[in-house]
Amino acid sequence: MRKQRSSSPSKEACTTSHSSDLWKVLKVFSFVLLVCSVAILRFSFSFATEADLSKSRVPVNRLKEAQSLKNPFKSSPENIAKGKTLFQGKATCFTCHGKEGRGDGLAAAGLDPSPRNFTNSAFHAMRTDGELFWVIKEGIPGTAMMPMVGSVITEEEAWLVLLYERSLGQKK
Repeated sequence: MRKQRSSSPSKEACTTSHSSDLWKVLKVFSFVLLVCSVAILRFSFSFATEADLSKSRVPVNRLKEAQSLKNPFKSSPENIAKGKTLFQGKATCFTCHGKEGRGDGLAAAGLDPSPRNFTNSAFHAMRTDGELFWVIKEGIPGTAMMPMVGSVITEEEAWLVLLYERSLGQKK
């Protein structure tokens, strides 16, 4: 008489099958973990370091002219509030510089150099209002900072934005 084979898999076959399934799950998990780790590292390094603070972004042949420009608006709570409204709205500064001006806006990831961190008081100590205005007006070639005056905001609005940016760098 022949032994009838059972239709259910043997204990050995189940163990091998479970080991195989477990191995597949571990491989997938390892791959997902690797991808997530790379994404986290990439994201953490995607915010490039802030460019050299001491280097002016105004061309040497325009520096004296830019430095001589004076803000026609007084730094008052009302003007700073107007500048903040522009910074976080019409002027679209927040897109790269972030709502609080830290250089961490949604578009900042991957930009090199990273957008300026306006909360850095050392930066403000090195730049005149005229230099900052020049950058808002003319942009910075080779970076994501585009000319804003004339295309997005007026000169008057740029000066108000500058007052808000300056306020972010004041020690509290």
